[in-house]
Amino acid sequence: NSPSTSFFPSPSCSRSKSYFYFIALPALFKQELQDTEAEEGGTATLRCELTKPKALVEWRKGDVTLYPGLKYEMRQQGCAAELVIYDLEVEDS
Repeated sequence: NSPSTSFFPSPSCSRSKSYFYFIALPALFKQELQDTEAEEGGTATLRCELTKPKALVEWRKGDVTLYPGLKYEMRQQGCAAELVIYDLEVEDS
């Protein structure tokens, strides 16, 4: 099921109903994540670039969704999205 938005004219504009639908195109990767090397206990920044500015980005590690907190920081500006991982552990690889 594709996401869509419906627009309805106000009753004062017209007595007949008109429906307009549009489907938003998905954001694609312009630049995918690159392998990053960092030391245990350090910080790593993963960066990707998308085809759409301010696209909704969900960071995951396997099947687990990551959320901002002491361990992770998510940044997004325009088409660029970054995940900063603090206090790196072997399990973060």
